[in-house]
Amino acid sequence: MSEDVWEAGDAYEAYVGRWSRKVAAEFVGWLDVPAGRRWLDAGCGTGALTSAALRTGPARVVGVDPSRGFLRTAPVEAHRVAGDAAALPLGDASFDVVVSGLALNFVPRPGAAVAEFARVAAPGATVAAYVWDYATGMQMMRLFWDAAAEVDPAAAGRDEGRRFPICHEPALRAAWAAAGLTEVATRSIEVPTVFAGFDDFWQPFLGGQGAAPSYLATLGQHEQHAIRELLRARAPASADGTIALTAAAWAVRGRR
Repeated sequence: MSEDVWEAGDAYEAYVGRWSRKVAAEFVGWLDVPAGRRWLDAGCGTGALTSAALRTGPARVVGVDPSRGFLRTAPVEAHRVAGDAAALPLGDASFDVVVSGLALNFVPRPGAAVAEFARVAAPGATVAAYVWDYATGMQMMRLFWDAAAEVDPAAAGRDEGRRFPICHEPALRAAWAAAGLTEVATRSIEVPTVFAGFDDFWQPFLGGQGAAPSYLATLGQHEQHAIRELLRARAPASADGTIALTAAAWAVRGRR
């Protein structure tokens, strides 16, 4: 099985980063954190959530990610650190807000990461995250994996909807409670994902960044063509060629 690839920031932005930024803005609004707080963005990637945190007027924002390529793309206003969300290179009780966007499911042991979030959170701190609702809510990926499985049955093993049990509301609640966090709340965040045309929809899958593009890169031209044409037939294009879909994420928050 091929590994997911997370290195080229520009390709990731074209794929899902642009949609993550919309979710991040609503997520940070939901947290309603006052200005002047110390933030940690664990698994910061290219900085969608970091950017939203910076707009709150924080005292400091630290972004941690294992991908140095992504860190180079993250906002320079944040202090950027290479590291693992399940073994944060940071001191105990160092932050007033610990957040993670679209990263928790890619940690081999999500529970260990949430325990680390709680460890570095100061007493009373907010600890929160969001993940895509891969099973039903992330329409662009659902269309892709359903088409891919018809062309290549082995694609089912790469489908994020099956691979990531943490990307469900009950699992997030359970992980936050297991880490000793209190006042746990969850919500769904849905944003529009409107593509200018089929090329705008398809091209990001060729960028090699993320689970679906990484998988697609392992296929021959015949299989790629077959998946593309299935998607072309199924994508709900309007009369002007635009493809209007939605993307949903599950968000969770708690208090240290």
